[in-house]
Amino acid sequence: MPRSDRGSVGSATVEFALVLPLVLVVVLALVQVGLLVRDRLLVEAAARAGARAAAVQDDPDAIASAALAAAPGLDPARASVETTRVGERGSPVTVRFVYEEAFRVPLVGWLVGSGVTLTAEAAARQEFG
Repeated sequence: MPRSDRGSVGSATVEFALVLPLVLVVVLALVQVGLLVRDRLLVEAAARAGARAAAVQDDPDAIASAALAAAPGLDPARASVETTRVGERGSPVTVRFVYEEAFRVPLVGWLVGSGVTLTAEAAARQEFG
């Protein structure tokens, strides 16, 4: 008796329907990882820019503005800039940039939580004082 291929077509459709949600979640997770890597690079750039600004001036608002200007894609409401000075001219100044990153991709936040905290530190020598 000849066998019908209708059963194999139906089973392929069922397998596709079972695997598609998993593939979709993996693709969305990869997109979120890409966004996190991008934001991590922006946080590091902001810390470096803040350290450069802190090396030449003492104004905390100017330091924070320089740091935030170096990270144009980040939400300033979720960022904080901390400056630590030791000594005077020639001594190090350290800027710590902290950013609370919320997951932006659908389903990812539901699976792994609301977000992560990205932190970067940069140091420079004080050129004044």
